[in-house]
Formats: sequence, structure tokens, C-alpha cells
Amino acid sequence: MTVTFKVNGQSRTVDVPPDMPLLWVLRDVLDLKGTKFGCGIAQCGACTVHLNGAPTRSCMQPIATVAGAEVTTIEGLSPDGTHPLQRTWEELDVPQCGYCQAGQLMSAAALLKRNPKPTDADIDTAMSGNICRCATYTRIRQAIHAAANGTATQTDAGRSGE
Repeated sequence: MTVTFKVNGQSRTVDVPPDMPLLWVLRDVLDLKGTKFGCGIAQCGACTVHLNGAPTRSCMQPIATVAGAEVTTIEGLSPDGTHPLQRTWEELDVPQCGYCQAGQLMSAAALLKRNPKPTDADIDTAMSGNICRCATYTRIRQAIHAAANGTATQTDAGRSGE
């Protein structure tokens, strides 16, 4: 099946089976390796991308449903790494192993787009579908707040017990 859709602002056409997950199209066909495979059942959030602006688990999204849509991957969030979340993630040393971080960032970006000043409860709700095996949840929340406020400072506050 031939499917045309936009990826990170560029029109792309792929010829793949209609049930092929978007994740594998992105990684194996389009060579966009930033989106990660985690669980394969849309439970961990590692494969999160934006589909028409909404956070979507790409491991369970058949490519046939993406025709004409706009997909943003971690590579398209900010090509030069200057998105406020990417900056605060780095400044606050959020990643430990880093495997889940692309999905975490994409979920956080969708949250801030629809709610520019989230509370802790808002963040917890929006991020609840993203699992971090290293348990950097406190730093993730801190980075989201810093990005929302336009500030970030290197600190060890909140890192104990993670």
C-alpha cells in the first residue's frame, strides 16, 4: 500500500503493508531512529510521536491510518535541540539511561502545547502513560515546570529517592 503523509514538515510517501506500525515505518523505512520501541503494546510511551498534534503511540498505529496526516517525531520537535523542553531536559540532567526520553519529551511537548502552565497534577496525568525504568519522574516534572516558566537552573533538588 502506498501512503503519503507529512513527517516533520516534509511530505513522505512509503510503500509498505497497510498494517505495518508507524513506528517501524519511521525507524526502518524513513531511518528516523529517535522514536524508540519499548513494549509494542502502547503501554510504555517510548514510541510516542505527535499525530496531527496529539501524542500517539506509534507502535500500535497502523500506517494505513496515517495517510494525509502530519507526524512529528523527536527529530522534528526541534532540529537543533533548542526546544524549551530539550534545553531544560539537558540543563536539569533529566535522562539517566535516556531510552524513554524521546517519548517523554513528545508527551511533555503535547502537554505544554495544550496547557502552557500545568500543575503537578496536570503533569502527572499527562505523563502517566510514559514509563521511565530509571525513575527520573521528579526531574521530568521539574523540567516541564522549568520549560513552562522559561527558566531552568542546575540543581540537585528533588533528586534524592529517584
